[in-house]
Amino acid sequence: MIAFALPAGLSWLDSLAWPWLLLALPLPLLMRLLPARNDAGPALRVPYAPESLAALGSAGVRLSVLRPGRLLLWLAWISLCVAAARPQQLGEPIVPPQQGRQLMLAVDFSGSMSEPDMQLGTQIVQRMQAAKAVLADFLDRRAGDRVGLLIFGDRAYTLTPITADLATVRTQLTDSELGLAGNNTAIGDAIALGVKRLREQPEGQRVLILLTDGVNNAGVLTPLRAAELAKAEGVRVYTIGFGGEGGLRLFGVQIAAGEDPVDEATLQKIAAMTGGRAFRARDTDQLAGIYAELDRLEPIVAPGEAVRPRIERYPWPLGVAVLLGALAWLLPRRWR
Repeated sequence: MIAFALPAGLSWLDSLAWPWLLLALPLPLLMRLLPARNDAGPALRVPYAPESLAALGSAGVRLSVLRPGRLLLWLAWISLCVAAARPQQLGEPIVPPQQGRQLMLAVDFSGSMSEPDMQLGTQIVQRMQAAKAVLADFLDRRAGDRVGLLIFGDRAYTLTPITADLATVRTQLTDSELGLAGNNTAIGDAIALGVKRLREQPEGQRVLILLTDGVNNAGVLTPLRAAELAKAEGVRVYTIGFGGEGGLRLFGVQIAAGEDPVDEATLQKIAAMTGGRAFRARDTDQLAGIYAELDRLEPIVAPGEAVRPRIERYPWPLGVAVLLGALAWLLPRRWR
């Protein structure tokens, strides 16, 4: 839409959506000035006083222009052109509510995430592949949120800082491969790095979502020590223990290893210390349900960008055009 400022006398309007339609204003005058085609020639020739007839004819034209009917039709045409240009007025500023969160995702990229014990659709896939699919859907529904991504294995690494560019976050997650961060699991370092990245965010909006399938066996900090740092910085940590029971798969049947590889007790302590919650997901459906639950647990209403709606005002000049046209048609014939 092309904004078009109107004169000060029309200050109740702010712009015309289609100002180029005002170029049609002189169209009736141009049509009148076109020479009329008459192959038969004049119907009456008067050999005397041609100057007098010419003067009478020009006076007749001048008088016809000033007739009330013709004036009303001109005003109706002008009003119709203004209506076609869609005059608009800016309404009062509106500040819509907006759901906004500051989230940091910490995803386990250790070697155990290659365990093929997750069902995705009709296929059995690796834990990492299932986690990526669920996280990609989670990112697709983060309208208005700002999200960062870090991965951890032997150490923790930041892939993307907290940003509103969720497409980049999703691309980084999709393109990352297992083994990129090592084969072990440094949960404590991942929490500490997440706290460092969230420290600059407003208080009350610092949220870390940690997904892991194992036990802390690498890194400098222990998970509980890192949880103390998170508590001191006001970072709520939501922990997700992800993965099946492990073990071997024989003829399509999962044989459990007999021991849950996820350290649920430590993950629950981390969540309790920081004011978050601990979850356990043994399949993709449970994982998707957990991220849906996080939507309800972390609602942060932040004001959106103020906007001024455009109110259409074309019905007014359109109504004037119809009224003037009707008046011109109702005038006595001699005035028309």
